[in-house]
Amino acid sequence: MTTPATRSFADVRQALLDRQELALVDVREEAPFAEAHPLFAVNIPLSKLELEVFSRIPRRDTAVTLYDNGEGLAHIALQRLQALGYSDVQLLDGGLQGWREAGGELFIDVNVPSKAFGELVEHHRATPSLAAEEVKALLDSN
Repeated sequence: MTTPATRSFADVRQALLDRQELALVDVREEAPFAEAHPLFAVNIPLSKLELEVFSRIPRRDTAVTLYDNGEGLAHIALQRLQALGYSDVQLLDGGLQGWREAGGELFIDVNVPSKAFGELVEHHRATPSLAAEEVKALLDSN
């Protein structure tokens, strides 16, 4: 059995900063993904890999970097993707722990980029907001 190729945190980070095409894929289930993941990682659980991968990563020559948190799921996913014809699939060196140890930031929850964007717009544009109590009062008044 050959050792699978890996991509380092530094290589993945630089590719993302350079806006290169790269799919950073967490193959754990959604609950553990929501507890900690890199900002631009996507969640395609191993249990749904064959169902979702063609719509999420349609080009089979896309650079794909898989990771888990030491469970061995990423290695299984790598073998499955290669069997499906994906030609540039590698594991994240050290997995999620390797990302963390290399200084990579981890985020909690799902849909983080869109939530962060909304908060950025709210802060910079001073968009009006209502407290939950105000919204309830408005709903109750109609």
